[in-house]
Amino acid sequence: MKIALAPDGAELAWVEEGQGEPLLLIAGQATAMDGWGPTAAALAQHFRVIRFDHRGIGGSSNSDAGRYTTRLLAADAAAVLKAANVDSAHVYGHSMGGRVAQWLAIDHPQRVRALILAATSGGKLAGAEPTKDAMEALVSGDMARLEPLFFAPEWAADHPDATHTFFNSRASAWAKARHFRASWDHDAWSRLGAIESPTLILHGTHDALTPMPNAVQLHRHIRRSTLVKVPGAGHGLHLDRPETIQWIRQFITAKAPL
Repeated sequence: MKIALAPDGAELAWVEEGQGEPLLLIAGQATAMDGWGPTAAALAQHFRVIRFDHRGIGGSSNSDAGRYTTRLLAADAAAVLKAANVDSAHVYGHSMGGRVAQWLAIDHPQRVRALILAATSGGKLAGAEPTKDAMEALVSGDMARLEPLFFAPEWAADHPDATHTFFNSRASAWAKARHFRASWDHDAWSRLGAIESPTLILHGTHDALTPMPNAVQLHRHIRRSTLVKVPGAGHGLHLDRPETIQWIRQFITAKAPL
């Protein structure tokens, strides 16, 4: 494990594996880099995969920031790329990580070759909020209540270690609260038109935490975007739908070759 320094001095733990074009993975809210599990391993067969822990999560420090924002976390992501001596990378963000990835593409366009956004949104969207039950489950942090919102039952049963790791990242209540607020307050709708990177949007039709209209609006706002609606998938399609690995490879080859 290596350490990158954020602009404000926060220490960000990161790792890399595999060879090829660099691919930065940005995890979701209060989720450590280990949460990418089998997806990171599969992608590392084709790319130089770079993962990191958000500030306040896993091996990264909390920092002195009283408030976290997705834009602050995007600056952290840029610092990780700098530490890895990567001028530009493909960037794959899940959920809050997708919100962070949006700002990375807006604020640091030269850093982002291809952008992959999974189960995410540009901000609040009237009529497309999480269901009440989904929000209560998210706030509870109860793995038993969250698991059905993320993963197909058969996948979770076949991958108990990956499921447990995903839901049990090391983080204090202080950090979790700041992650929740950063994700909830995200609003990039008015700036998404500035994204120049070819963008692949992956979204499950059964995502109760980020309903499908969010992905449709992302597609409308990001000019060079392709939307793939994944039938029956929930919020954790980046893990339980391995076919997405091949889609990402095909997209990068077609849209963002070296």
